[in-house]
Amino acid sequence: MAVVLDGDRVPAEEMQAIARWTNLSETTFVCTPTAPDADYRLRIFTPQAELPFAGHPTIGSAHAVVRRGLKPRVPGRLVQECTRGLIPLRLEADRIFFELPPSVHFEPSVEQVAAVADALGIGRPEVVRAEVVDVGPLWFTVQLAQARAVLALRPDMQKVAALAPTNLTGVTVFGQYPHGSPAHLEVRSFAPAHGVAEDPVCGSGNGCVASMLRRGPSAVPGEYIAAQGRCLGRDGRVYIRFDNDDAIWVGGEAVTCVEGTLST
Repeated sequence: MAVVLDGDRVPAEEMQAIARWTNLSETTFVCTPTAPDADYRLRIFTPQAELPFAGHPTIGSAHAVVRRGLKPRVPGRLVQECTRGLIPLRLEADRIFFELPPSVHFEPSVEQVAAVADALGIGRPEVVRAEVVDVGPLWFTVQLAQARAVLALRPDMQKVAALAPTNLTGVTVFGQYPHGSPAHLEVRSFAPAHGVAEDPVCGSGNGCVASMLRRGPSAVPGEYIAAQGRCLGRDGRVYIRFDNDDAIWVGGEAVTCVEGTLST
């Protein structure tokens, strides 16, 4: 992902043009907040559209603003303003966590599940569970029996892009690793309609998985590690924590790879 730190100076149409040019899963623009409790305001773009919220860009942008010298109003805490609302963040020694926005769950029809299974290149019986989960981005969230089934997926991106509803961000698929493995889950997120065939690490997709798991019926630990990106040569890690007050915290590490200046 890319972070543009002087977002106030960039018109919205140029934001989208820059996001198309970077051709990364997301490009963000840090702006002056309008909410009194926020440390900054964030606008988030895929190569095709603006998102109300996204997890990976939230963590990466928080890393960038702190690295630039922003002093949080509360030590160890940040509040990000975005279209979805105010997103609390926790700054730890080596990780950044955001609180997942409240999720809304929808039960897909039998026909919708069959269409998603076909787009993923699997049979309907291989789908253990499926829900459409809205955390800002809207992910068709699918559980398979095992992590290795997730890694073996070869989706038809044209079919994934054509899935209804039309405001669907994409499809997130997960499966569990055997007990004792370094990661609890393997996750993959496909959003070709937004110009992202497969996201190497997806915070909102992992948040949808966590929210779906918390609703049951299977028990999940108070915290777990999800692996994502292996099929793209990345092998990232996402850290999930469940608070007693029903809050879900999604975390990860961020590093700066390239710095530069954009001129128009």
